[in-house]
Formats: sequence, structure tokens, C-alpha cells
Amino acid sequence: MSRQPPTPRRGAAHGLRDWRDALVAVVAGFAAMLAVAAAGLWAAGAADLPGGAFPRVVAAVVVLAAGGEVALAGDAGFLARSQAELAVMPLSVSLVGALVVATAFLRPLRHRAVAGTRELLGRFARLAVLWLAALAGLTAVARTTFRIPLGEDSPLTDIGEFLDAAPRVGFRAETGPTLLYGLLWLIGVAALALLVSRRAPLPPRLVGVQEVVRPAAYAMVWLLLAYVVVGLCAGIVVAVTQGHPGRTFAVILLGLPNLAWPALTLGMGATWEGRVEGPFGLPMPQVLDSVLRGEDRATLNVATLAEQDARAWWLVVVAAVLVPAAAFLMAARSPARTRPWQHALRMGAALALTVLVVCLTGRIAARVGLSLLGVGDLEGLGGEVSLQPRLWAAVGIGLGWGIVAGLLGALLAAPVRRRGAVKG
Repeated sequence: MSRQPPTPRRGAAHGLRDWRDALVAVVAGFAAMLAVAAAGLWAAGAADLPGGAFPRVVAAVVVLAAGGEVALAGDAGFLARSQAELAVMPLSVSLVGALVVATAFLRPLRHRAVAGTRELLGRFARLAVLWLAALAGLTAVARTTFRIPLGEDSPLTDIGEFLDAAPRVGFRAETGPTLLYGLLWLIGVAALALLVSRRAPLPPRLVGVQEVVRPAAYAMVWLLLAYVVVGLCAGIVVAVTQGHPGRTFAVILLGLPNLAWPALTLGMGATWEGRVEGPFGLPMPQVLDSVLRGEDRATLNVATLAEQDARAWWLVVVAAVLVPAAAFLMAARSPARTRPWQHALRMGAALALTVLVVCLTGRIAARVGLSLLGVGDLEGLGGEVSLQPRLWAAVGIGLGWGIVAGLLGALLAAPVRRRGAVKG
């Protein structure tokens, strides 16, 4: 009896199942991001925006969280000119979306030891097609324009209405950059998920990579999540003990990693620079607002924070505990034959790369200005918040900390490792 080739129906069934898995990942990811963004914006008071703009603002926040680009614009008739800028990634929303998408992407592969390159690329291609389609739809929704009230008793209100110079501000998601950066965001999430998970199958040619890359990637993800957990606990305490729970939960739901992850760099000795001016500043802790407000370009480090609140020195203590803990975890999951100097170099490279990513994603630049007749910002209608790292100095500090912590972690993990085992 001759052997029959596989039937096309079986291949089609597998293809449909793969599309179903991709659809589940996309729907779950966007649903989680929309829920977190909506809750955070509601806590921040955005539900009161005029013109029913709240759903469109939620869509814009999710676009930003997925790596997209949102342009701000405004006008006030022929007498006025407005300027606006927005470059901020709501990392709480990004983190939730990344965790959900990564989990859903890996779930169908959890019982596999290895997977072919072609299969993994096919799964990712299906995921990317559906992800970009959903992101394009969200981009079409993320646009609106609404008026900025000048006040009932202000003479500028009557003048503005008479001359059609009532100030307006709006936003619009940029389709091209959003789809490009959204694809890069998805590539990063899928690649990191494959590198971090112990159960994720790799192509046979890349199995050897897990000895070097997986323990380091896992340790860095653990470190970042540990900082988020510490920040979450601190935020809950602040909400309970110091009032303004809505403002605090807005920070938690929209930008907790925007504060927690730069805190990692600050605790290691890095410096950021920034400025807060006017009423359009993003919600942030009072101590951070105090340091950044009032100067053209304020320096932000542990010392300047401690001038406002001595508890800022705890950032150094937390870094001194969690960074070596991550190095220990990395060494414990590595083969026993790995030498301490190899751990040191790998930890240094991993932490430097992590600091680089934190600095690039944690930057903030938001400015809203309205100039009437070109004579400056109207009081109450102009504002700015910016936060930028001293990038390469921070990366160098991360490299140094990683090397030292890697040596310490290798020494501490020596008694607990199994000889020759690959636990990554």
C-alpha cells in the first residue's frame, strides 16, 4: 500500500488554528491596554473633556503605548497661533499590553521543545498582520479637536468669538509612523518573550543561545518588574495616607514604569534633566514636581531629590539590593561551567542595554502653548513638562554596576547551581 501524502484539509486546519491564536493575542492585548488606559484617564479626570473626546483620548493613549505617534495641533483663528508637542510613552499601558500579548503568543508553543524558524516566522507574521490592522483602526479613531475655554469673565472670550479666534487644541495619530513603530514594538515583545520564557521553543540553530542570552534576559525582565512592584506598593501607600487617590492612581495606571524605571537609573547614580512649567504638567509625585519646576533646565538625581525629601536616598538602597539580586538570579539559571568573569561581562552588557532602553522609552516631552498676537503664552493656557536622561553617562553607569553585581552574583550563586545544568 502506497503512503498517502498529507491532505490539504489538515494543513488548512492548522492554518486556521494559527490565525485563531493570533487573533486571540491581538484582541486580548488591545482589550487590556484599552481597559488600563481608560481607567487611568478616568482617574486623571479626562472623562470631563468636552465634545465627548474621552474615547478618542483613550485610543490615542493606546496608540502611544503601542509605540505609535500622536501629533498635537491647535489654532485660534487668524489672530492666534498655537504650538504643541507630545513625546511620551504611557509605559503602564505598554507593559500590560506586552505581558498579555507575549503570554498569548507563547501559549500555543508551551509544550514544544524546539520550533522551526519557518513556523515561528509564520506565527509572528499572522500576529503582525492582525496587530497592524487593529492598530490602523485605532489610529483612525484617535483624532479630535475641542475648544479651550478662556473664562467667563475674560474679555478675550468675547473678542475670540467675534473674530473667530477661540483657541482650539486637538490631536491626531499619524498612520505611517504609528504602523512602523507599532511593528517594531511588536517585534521587540515577541523576541523578548522567546528569550525570557523557559518553555518557549527556539529553532535548533539557536538552542545554544539560551545558555548566554536567556538567563540575562530573564534577570533584566525580573529586575524591571520588581521595580514596578515596589513602585506599585509605594503608590498605594501614598494614595491611602496622603490623599489625592485619583491623581495617584492615574500615575499608577498610566505611567508607573515611567517613574519606577528611571528610579533604577537614579539609584545607580545616573542624572536626568527636565522642566515643569504651567498647568499642563503630567501627574507626578510632589517631590519630583518641586525639583523640576521653576528652572529653565533642572538637574534630577538622588542628591537634588534628597534636598526636597531625604527619603530619596532609599533609591540607592533599593538599587543596591535588587541589582545584585538580579545578578544572582542570572547566575543561578546559567550553566555551572560559566566563569565569574563571564557572568560579570554578561550582566554588565545586559544592564547597560536595559538602562539604554529605559532612557529611550522613559523620556518625556510635552508642550502646549497658545500665543495670541504673537506676544507670548496666555496665563493658564501654556505649559511644558520634559524629562531627558544624560544618556551615555547612564549607560556607562549601568555597565559598571552590572560588572560588579555580576561578579557578586556569581559568587553567591556558586553553591546553589547544578553542575553543567542549563536552567535558563
